[in-house]
Amino acid sequence: MSDDTSAEPEVLWRPTPESIRATRLAQFADRVSSRRGLDFGDPADYDAIWRWSVEHLDQFWAEVADWSGVLPGVPDDRVLTRREMPGAEWFPGTTVNFAEQALRHAADGTVDPDGPALIAVAEDAEPVETSWAQLREQVGAFAATLRRLGVQRGDRVAGYLPNVPEAVVAFLGAAAVGAVWSSCAPDFGTRSVLDRFAQIEPTVLVAVDGYRFNGREYDRRDVVAELREALPSVRTTIAVPRLHPDEVPDGALSWADAVADGQEPVVEALPFDAPLWIVYSSGTTGLPKGIVHGHGGVVLEQRKQAGLHMDIGPGDRFSWYASTAWIMWNISASALLSGATVVVYDGAPAYPSVDAQFALAARTGITYLGTSAGYLTACEKAGVRPGETHDLAALRSIGSTGSPLPASAYTWVYDAVKPDVFLGSLSGGTDVATGFIGSSLLLPVTAGELQRPMLGVAAAAWDEEGRPVVGELGELVITEPMPTMPLYFWNDPDGSRYREAYFEPWPGVWRHGDWMEVTGRGTCVITGRSDSTLNRGGVRMGTADIYAAVESVPEVVDCVVLGVEQRDGGYWMPLFVELADGEELSEDLVARIKAAIRSQASPRHVPDEVLVVPAVPHTRTGKRLEVPLKRLFQGVDPAKALNVGAVDDPAAVEHYVRLARQRGTR
Repeated sequence: MSDDTSAEPEVLWRPTPESIRATRLAQFADRVSSRRGLDFGDPADYDAIWRWSVEHLDQFWAEVADWSGVLPGVPDDRVLTRREMPGAEWFPGTTVNFAEQALRHAADGTVDPDGPALIAVAEDAEPVETSWAQLREQVGAFAATLRRLGVQRGDRVAGYLPNVPEAVVAFLGAAAVGAVWSSCAPDFGTRSVLDRFAQIEPTVLVAVDGYRFNGREYDRRDVVAELREALPSVRTTIAVPRLHPDEVPDGALSWADAVADGQEPVVEALPFDAPLWIVYSSGTTGLPKGIVHGHGGVVLEQRKQAGLHMDIGPGDRFSWYASTAWIMWNISASALLSGATVVVYDGAPAYPSVDAQFALAARTGITYLGTSAGYLTACEKAGVRPGETHDLAALRSIGSTGSPLPASAYTWVYDAVKPDVFLGSLSGGTDVATGFIGSSLLLPVTAGELQRPMLGVAAAAWDEEGRPVVGELGELVITEPMPTMPLYFWNDPDGSRYREAYFEPWPGVWRHGDWMEVTGRGTCVITGRSDSTLNRGGVRMGTADIYAAVESVPEVVDCVVLGVEQRDGGYWMPLFVELADGEELSEDLVARIKAAIRSQASPRHVPDEVLVVPAVPHTRTGKRLEVPLKRLFQGVDPAKALNVGAVDDPAAVEHYVRLARQRGTR
């Protein structure tokens, strides 16, 4: 934060009374008002709706269940019968199946059965559409195949797949049967996949033979063979061809045969809290935790997020750039629940050029484009102007997540992409398969800020004493249950790992591990992970302010800052920078980096040293490895400090290991 707190951030987009009334959220608010005798204003006031949603969780989720048609008519007293964390009990006695809800729109006439449910795009191919009718038939066929293979409710079906239609079909087929889905991306090596799948003992493995990324082919037949050998629980492997269409491994079932018998899907009626999928923590400091979410919670939460926050529904085309190892893939597939067409993209985010995602939006008529802060910042740095080079007439909204979106990237979107687009920055987590802090078309967009806590999310910033704070950094906490909080962690029978992960130091209150400031205007600023917070002289600072400043320096491609408490009581705060090709870390460049931090953040944010590195490692979902790298420089053995299999560029870590040794910390 700048020392000058008098300056208000720039408002880049404002709703009008007419635009507010046209939103699904305003129409939902009108519906609730007439049913319950409430008044949310005209046009609808987001803050009033949010307060009601968190103060009356039972009423809010009963209304979402009824409005969405998922569970109509459930009385308030049968919504949340145990209101505690962990262990909340939602909608007891009801049944929900994700696959049934995702496919129902073609059956009830909400969408044209012959219209596209999926549009698949790859680096090397023209878009291919899968109609709603075809999707229903393929899911029905795959579910029947699973049943024929003996897969039963609760069995695990694992996917080693890129973001392709086959992944969506396999997931929905598993859900229809009541099996539990879990997936890894094919850029994961054998060890990384086994760290995840060996825990859950899948019965069926759906695996690709290879993939294409950045114009190159990557053969994965050897990895698949190793997985089959190392996973004795797998009874059947279903082979999905990408590079070798005429080859099926010995003993495997071909994808073509698995979906050959097209039929209407037969779905199991499942309890609201039946497990739907297992997703994983980053695993950078140990084995990834298997996080289990339920059918009912995900269905309702995603109907809320897509319809009431993103304002998408039938006729929309939705895409979020993601791999099958990132929760955003699950969320993207969940747009089917709202009747939207999902654009699935298999390839590199910036191939063949940095504006590739905007080219995809123009090519397929995307109305909601989801991406990452890193991607938008890269476009900004490259100086591209997608609004001038691509037809983005259909594009209404852009979503960003993965890390805080700097204010300059907000400004770039409105200047270089589209002046009337709605830009929403979201913060949530794999932990809850949704967002905590998000966006709403009822509110203005201000540079560098997230608009509000999401509906039904009792989010606040707390100080060390557990008191809500405004205008200063605090721990992001959730004080009331959410339907998508994990059912449990896999292989955590007494729930101890689950409680340790979220409910310390405040039992019964979810501590997410992010630093957040709630401004006096109600907006929110996420400044980074609380376990990587910088603490100089007792003053806590978020890393995001430094990154935003450094990213304004054109020679810097990426950076990571650490706050290392040393054994002698000292504190070392280095900034590691990755430079563009041909650039050198001259004294002038160091001075300009420090000047940018001093002016855009504060003098206290200026690092002790600026060091050049060949690369900045990230988790596979794009988060900087702040805590594992910090532990290296505190003398922790590399094997214990981080799991290189969970890193996007394992080779990059070796440079930091050598630096830590050179500093004599080990």
